[in-house]
Amino acid sequence: MRASQIKPILFTLCLLPFASLTFGIIQNDLGPNPVEAALHATGEWSLRLLLITLTMTPLRRMLGQPWPIQLRRMLGLFTFFYASLHFTIWLWVDQAFSWANIINDITERPYITVGFMAWLLLLVLAGTSNHYSIKRLGKSWKSLHRAVYVAAIFGVLHFIWLVKADWLEPLIYALILTILLAVRLFFRKKPQSWSIKHA
Repeated sequence: MRASQIKPILFTLCLLPFASLTFGIIQNDLGPNPVEAALHATGEWSLRLLLITLTMTPLRRMLGQPWPIQLRRMLGLFTFFYASLHFTIWLWVDQAFSWANIINDITERPYITVGFMAWLLLLVLAGTSNHYSIKRLGKSWKSLHRAVYVAAIFGVLHFIWLVKADWLEPLIYALILTILLAVRLFFRKKPQSWSIKHA
């Protein structure tokens, strides 16, 4: 399997949530609270794609194939795209660019604080995902991009602290992230343990 064969399909699949949201806005079909629906959809898809992005490295180790890593950048950029939509909707529609309220929310409401910190980390990671940054930063590039795990933790906390009633969905994301972190630690101790090439 080659990344070049998968990328067009993956690109289309990653755009489907945006297309669905856009269609819902045009058709006025986002329910009684469209702003909340748009915030929820964009935030949830950014978290889903972030967790999928984190699965690429263990998947490459388990399959012994390079193509999952070659998909990671696209998935990461789509993660940032949906996170930025989520942030923009909150700034523009929910807060109406009232900077006093925005700063107050970021500094005094923990779930918004960690959400904003997650977005800032994703901004840095997206901005340094190009070949120029990889070459310029050298060995420190990998260290910098390990911050994606911190962004994921902040994203899960943002969701958990946001929810007031139904905790099942955010806890599922928390469980998935915990498994991914455990797998990462496992591979750091036994780098080739699950690689098909070394089976």
